[in-house]
Amino acid sequence: MAQAVQKLAAKVPTLVGAAVSYSKPRLATFWHYARVELVPPSPAEIPKAVEAAQGLIKSYRAGRLGQTTVKDAMRNGLVATEVLMWFYIGECIGKGGIVGYDV
Repeated sequence: MAQAVQKLAAKVPTLVGAAVSYSKPRLATFWHYARVELVPPSPAEIPKAVEAAQGLIKSYRAGRLGQTTVKDAMRNGLVATEVLMWFYIGECIGKGGIVGYDV
């Protein structure tokens, strides 16, 4: 048992070095996109978002929902799914677990 622990302890620096070298380029790519995609909207972008939402509501009322292409419908579905997943992740973080609230 002691020999197995010593062998494992001898391999730890090599494994850590391999993990770091594997992770560095992937983390760099992640941080590059995170700085662009995960920032909150600027005050100049909020009126554009409100205008886009009003346009979507107007097109729904006008009956243009049936004229949506499959590509646009799929994109809208993916965006809605992403927003819903971020909501669920925030809920799990806020309540400190996956199941239930402490009431």
